[in-house]
Amino acid sequence: MNDPAAVAAQANLKRIRTRHFQSAKENGIKITGLTSYDQLTAGIFDEAGIDFLLVGDSAGNNVYGYETTLPVTIDDLIPLARAVAGAVTRAFVVADMPFGSYESGPDEALHTAFRFMKETGAHAVKLEGGTRSAKQIKRIVSAGVPVMAHIGFTPQSEHGLGGHVIQGRGDGIEQLLADAHAVEKAGAFAVVLEMVPAEAAARVTRELSIPTIGVGAGPHVDGQLLVWTDWAGFTKGRIPKFVKQYANLRKTLSDAVAEYRGDVAEGIYPGPDHSYED
Repeated sequence: MNDPAAVAAQANLKRIRTRHFQSAKENGIKITGLTSYDQLTAGIFDEAGIDFLLVGDSAGNNVYGYETTLPVTIDDLIPLARAVAGAVTRAFVVADMPFGSYESGPDEALHTAFRFMKETGAHAVKLEGGTRSAKQIKRIVSAGVPVMAHIGFTPQSEHGLGGHVIQGRGDGIEQLLADAHAVEKAGAFAVVLEMVPAEAAARVTRELSIPTIGVGAGPHVDGQLLVWTDWAGFTKGRIPKFVKQYANLRKTLSDAVAEYRGDVAEGIYPGPDHSYED
């Protein structure tokens, strides 16, 4: 496991494919993922070597200003996914299927997946749910579209789950395992485990042959995914416990804006270096 040659080869890939996720799991190479909603951040994350970018329905909170992800529509996400897919050369782009776009059955799910693939240039889709979404996953995969599954805490079901509640505790591990095996059997190439105890996530990771991607699921998974505005300090207010703060871009930008406003108010900007001469 964790063969240095395999790690180097993975890092130097010109384009990440679904087979590279499997190779990473088999070789003990940790997979890295971030959300992205625009071409600027997508380009930066791609150049930094992030393996996959999720155009998540978290855009509801981070782009459109909704309180939850539930109001997000396909038409909200398609322009964002198109921008992200067009900005990368290496990263694998996954488009989130929003609430209400796949739950009624395999036919609706396939139609939604086709829209994302045809209209955005994304490389895969993601949908929430384990056993309840297995038929949808199987139908999409059988049509040639890769699917990343999402189990544990599923934000689109937050009202049914009673809020932001950790999943897989106690007897809940049995449902988590059932969901994990269901999405693997249906053909998902990877599965997101969100807000799951570390030991439960470790068990799922041991039992599955496909990679597990953690969102607040501890260190014993095959990869990690974070909402970029959280770890970069862009989000206002409380951030989840599992998020490490790598930057404070909100303060950096706020300070820069205040300096700009002051310079304009005091006549400092534009100065001689920023003006055209006759």
